[in-house]
Amino acid sequence: MELVEIFKTLVKIPSPSMAEEAVAKKIIEILTETGIKTRKDNYGNVYAEYDGGNQDKPSLLLSSHMDVVGDDSPVNIVERDGFIETDKTRTLGADDKAGVAAILKLFLDMKAETDKLSYGEKPLYGRLEAVFTRDEENSMTGIENVEFNNLNSEYVLVLDSDKLGNFEISGAGYIKLTISVKTPYGGHSGLDISDEKRLNAAKLIAEIIEKVPQGVQKADETGTITSVNLGSVIGGGVENAFYEAVKRNLKGKAAVEFVAKNSMSNIINTSAFAHYSLRSSDINAQDVLISKIKDIILAFNEKYQGLAEAKLEIEEHLPVFEKAGDDFLINVAKKAAGALGIDLKIQSFHAGAETHIYANRKNAQNLAFKPVLAGIADVFNMHSVDEKIDIESYKKGYEFLKAFVKEL
Repeated sequence: MELVEIFKTLVKIPSPSMAEEAVAKKIIEILTETGIKTRKDNYGNVYAEYDGGNQDKPSLLLSSHMDVVGDDSPVNIVERDGFIETDKTRTLGADDKAGVAAILKLFLDMKAETDKLSYGEKPLYGRLEAVFTRDEENSMTGIENVEFNNLNSEYVLVLDSDKLGNFEISGAGYIKLTISVKTPYGGHSGLDISDEKRLNAAKLIAEIIEKVPQGVQKADETGTITSVNLGSVIGGGVENAFYEAVKRNLKGKAAVEFVAKNSMSNIINTSAFAHYSLRSSDINAQDVLISKIKDIILAFNEKYQGLAEAKLEIEEHLPVFEKAGDDFLINVAKKAAGALGIDLKIQSFHAGAETHIYANRKNAQNLAFKPVLAGIADVFNMHSVDEKIDIESYKKGYEFLKAFVKEL
């Protein structure tokens, strides 16, 4: 089977998160028909393994996810102007079936080329493992349930970036910060406004927001390393307006504007909240920033002791993916890309992926995985009905993947 043929076969199978059974069955079918060892774990992730016979090469794990953004409606694909896309009724699913199909094609080619070797010829490939996960787009429960202790590779290529040549060696963890301010004395905005102990929590939280940093806090040649962003501020008498918005079945922007315009202004507010995202691919920089915010909260509480209290809640949603301690995969990628004339972009990415989970897990030999997020095709408008994949870039990306594995 050719690369594009495999890709088309897979994208025609709807596979929303937690409904990947049909595409998993097809993956197993394609591999087992060629004699590739496959298995499925209790959670529904699929594993494949093939030993190319070259013992001088380190084992490599390839990883992609089977689920896509979208529902179980038919996927009608169209090929035009050098792209594969849909009829605009739903998403294509190149994220991440481009990665899945490329891994399948590589296994098939490895097996075919190894079977043709004459006696005494040195094999071109080492040992290759693959994991096809479920539920990446929704909650990443698939990767969380991977049987890491049954995997032998130390180095990992996660094929889930959206541009050919992207080689992302670190990624930001994602932490949610919630700052709350509570005051013990509320009151009427007219009758009690002169009482100096009745401080307004919505006003007070503005003092904290003014001191908490905003935006990029650390960057280098690979991109943004650490940032913090204020996502929302909620304070004061919003309860009644929120209740009325629900009664009126208002949603989205209309609900927000209604609450904003109809919140109570005749009370001295006793609670307020500020919600932040903190992203960092450097644990030390992340900890320094959190420590700074804690100091701001501490100073606030000392200033308003007995009149107001601020608290900071920290909730980790994705661990930090830090750069590996060696440049082995980078050097291999440079050689493979250079031979093909591909512009390799070694960078950090300021978002989440399955690399973050791999980077914080260990393999069967109790060694920490060393993952990289790699792009093998130009995919546009991901997660939308306008999603499309550039065919020539995909073919070139597969050449890079194959050259990379041989160079390893």
